Amino acid sequence: AGSVKVGKMPEGEKMRQCKQEEEQQQKEEQREGLIEFYSSYQELFQFFCSNTTIHGAIRLVCSKKNKMKTAFWSVLFFLTFGLMYWQFGILYREYLSYPVNLNLNLNSDRLTFPAVTLCTLNPYRYSAIRKQLDRLDQITHQTLLDLYDYNMSLPRSDWSTLSAQRRSSRSLLHHVQRHPLRRQKRDNLVNLPENSPSVDKNDWKIGFVLCNENNDCFHQAYSSGVDAVREWYSFHYINILAQVPDAKALDESDFENFIYACRFNEATCDKANYTHFHHPLYGNCYTFNDNSSSLWTSSLPGINNGLSLVVRTEQNDFIPLLSTVTGARVMVHDQNEPAFMDDGGFNVRPGIETSISMRKEMTVRLGGSYSDCTEDGSDVPVQNLYSSRYTEQVCIRSCFQLNMVERCGCAYYFYPLPDGAEYCDYTKHTAWGYCYYKLLAEFKADVLGCFTKCRKPCKMTEYQLSAGYSRWPSAVSEDWVFYVLSQQNKYNITSKRNGVAKVNIFFEEWNYKTNGESPAFTVVTLLSQLGNQWSLWFGSSVLSVMELAELVLDFIAITFILAFRWFRSRQKLSPPGPPPNSQDNAAFQDEAPALSAPHRFTVEAVVTTLPSYNSLEPRGPGRDGEVGHE
Repeated sequence: AGSVKVGKMPEGEKMRQCKQEEEQQQKEEQREGLIEFYSSYQELFQFFCSNTTIHGAIRLVCSKKNKMKTAFWSVLFFLTFGLMYWQFGILYREYLSYPVNLNLNLNSDRLTFPAVTLCTLNPYRYSAIRKQLDRLDQITHQTLLDLYDYNMSLPRSDWSTLSAQRRSSRSLLHHVQRHPLRRQKRDNLVNLPENSPSVDKNDWKIGFVLCNENNDCFHQAYSSGVDAVREWYSFHYINILAQVPDAKALDESDFENFIYACRFNEATCDKANYTHFHHPLYGNCYTFNDNSSSLWTSSLPGINNGLSLVVRTEQNDFIPLLSTVTGARVMVHDQNEPAFMDDGGFNVRPGIETSISMRKEMTVRLGGSYSDCTEDGSDVPVQNLYSSRYTEQVCIRSCFQLNMVERCGCAYYFYPLPDGAEYCDYTKHTAWGYCYYKLLAEFKADVLGCFTKCRKPCKMTEYQLSAGYSRWPSAVSEDWVFYVLSQQNKYNITSKRNGVAKVNIFFEEWNYKTNGESPAFTVVTLLSQLGNQWSLWFGSSVLSVMELAELVLDFIAITFILAFRWFRSRQKLSPPGPPPNSQDNAAFQDEAPALSAPHRFTVEAVVTTLPSYNSLEPRGPGRDGEVGHE
């Protein structure tokens, strides 16, 4: 047995050494690296709740010793988060709905006078089709006599030339007989037999038969006999017009015989200020101020600074079966827009002075995501058949005409002719009437999709009209007025009161209204609303949002680090596989598994400061630092 004596270290030096080691350890702990992460989720959330500027988060840490308070503040905190993000969802949904604000602006300036179209309401008997129209009148005369026992009076010249027209009108008679006007029962639309007894006229209605090539027929019936006769007569009238080459180019108008006086801004207007076209139902039409090179401008508002017209309203040598009203039809529209007289026009009464005041109104819509309006119609899948700019009515009529050409093989006479097509005429297209009325029913029910395809323009100009009426000329002045008209315009009308009318069209005021749209919810508005909600629920700022974003990033980083450590530890603990094609080694490992154990141990090295020699001396109650060894 031997003994080792260890020297004793002074107490002061030992304390000094321990203090230096503690300071060195503290310095190492306080030294921050470039990138550091928390060791656990608990440490991450505890640091966040203790240092964040979000209100209420500190309560999750300071009350951790009281489980009831911790649970209460946890529920309250996350409930507040849920309510806030619910409000966020409402704001995002409103933003993505692209709402708009309506801006109403009142402007004052000199206004360009709109285009004004005036029609006679009397379809004209062109000389090129006069014989056929006379023959159609005679057939209609016989039809009315058979149905209603009404003997319609016709000019004697038509009866005297009847025998000469029989041979040339056999084709017309044949087609009229194929589409006869008949009386039909209201319930089942069965034709009335010739030998049927007399019944109440209210139990019947009038219509005409339309058939296709397969003799599939249907009855176009009307509850009003007047409507049935006009529609039946108009159907044959359109076929007669379609047989004349360039019938729409025929110009047999007499401007002076219809417009007795024309003044604008106290100045006389002439032929250079109007254009003429013929409408199959409304007769000769004249459009004033349609020349874009020299448009009229109103110097002042009021009745004396607009357009004033004296027009003839007597029906003479026209077609009474097409037009059952007397007077004129007027429409106010913008330049470079067609005049759809059956949509926006209204009638002027004979013997009446009609004063029409206008108020201009412009509408500007937002396109893109805010509405489905179109700038110029180039993005609308419908070809524009009119020589004008895009409007919704232009698109709808073009859509119907294109479907008419595609389905029926010909074009409807009232609308422009597409390239390569021809107008419908039952001498060439025997079943076009059947196809047209079937297609018209689908069009009105929007089966063709025209009302869906044709969108509103983003910019449009409208004129709000209000009319006032007074007797013209008055009872005390009508004698000299008619006398002057007879001397200047060869006015020889027998019915003076129903022979003329006066029209005044003017701006009520220079102020015009502009209805515009602006985005109601922009990105700036969205951020402002989100900030308001965040401040309401948590009373924090943008930096608090950055703190929350930092928390999310740290959470993701810790998740990746912990997952990486778990994966590495699994790799270290898993035994290595046997080498390929080595059955002997596998048998050896089965017999002596202990031999492979040295390959799977870890070595932990602990480095400590060597003690001094004096510290090795044995310590005891009798001897200092004495240790015995055997």
